[in-house]
Amino acid sequence: MPRTIALKAPLDESGLWRKAPDAPSPAVLDTAALPRQGAPDMPVDHALGRTVTVPADEVREAFARLAPHLPAYLLKVEPSPSGFGLRFQLAAFTGREKCPAMPSSYYDDPALRVVGKDDPREFRIRQMADQVMSELLQEACREWRDASYVADLKQAVADTPDRWKTYEREAKALESAYAYLRTPEAAREWPAAISRLVDAQDRTRTAAARFDDRAAEIARVHEKHLYADLGHTEALTRAGFPEAAHWHIASADSYSSSYFSSWSSDVPLTEQARRLIEQQDTHVTKVGRLSGTATT
Repeated sequence: MPRTIALKAPLDESGLWRKAPDAPSPAVLDTAALPRQGAPDMPVDHALGRTVTVPADEVREAFARLAPHLPAYLLKVEPSPSGFGLRFQLAAFTGREKCPAMPSSYYDDPALRVVGKDDPREFRIRQMADQVMSELLQEACREWRDASYVADLKQAVADTPDRWKTYEREAKALESAYAYLRTPEAAREWPAAISRLVDAQDRTRTAAARFDDRAAEIARVHEKHLYADLGHTEALTRAGFPEAAHWHIASADSYSSSYFSSWSSDVPLTEQARRLIEQQDTHVTKVGRLSGTATT
């Protein structure tokens, strides 16, 4: 049966490295996959692009010293499938925790402080421990950033799906009202048809503005989490809104700018609706003038 090392304790026979009873989480850290005594040396990707090998017993010793300082969210450590370095399995973050950071206890531990190369074995063990903690924190920060991004989106989205559906409905109604003006039937009730168009324009403007209010919040979340690994659509999907791939979310700056480029598609719905209605009004006015139906 594989041997394990308990947190702040020697190896036992359970095959698991268990958290201390007073740890902040009941999670279990599995290190059964780490190299055993007498196993081949472990290749490790090191700083500056160098690859070094660390004897298996030194890897185990490094983790024995790290045990008191490992975070509760670390569940499992195993060699990377690539054959270089380690892979960490972490408990899921909610995104509402503080960003993972090096515990102060690590810096205070005399068994982990940097030493010279006079004792090569001791130097390698401490260097290995430092690299493990650095890579663990890098991975934890990446996963935490993604979780924080998703958590903020869940709060920002609110009733955006309903607002988008309302906008789509009103936009289709506007398209139909405008298309109707080209039919022979519209000529027989021109004032009424124009009135219905104006009503559809007003409803579309209102729906676009309501959606933009939410879209601006979402855009600000996207901007806040610019350095997360997740893309916008993937983050919204993880937040529970796969349909967001069809939403029109402009950049955060677009919602606070009074100027919109005539060729840019990255403009809020309100501006898109304004441009469309302006084109419709220009066309209807010209038709009225050329047909002699314009009123003064």
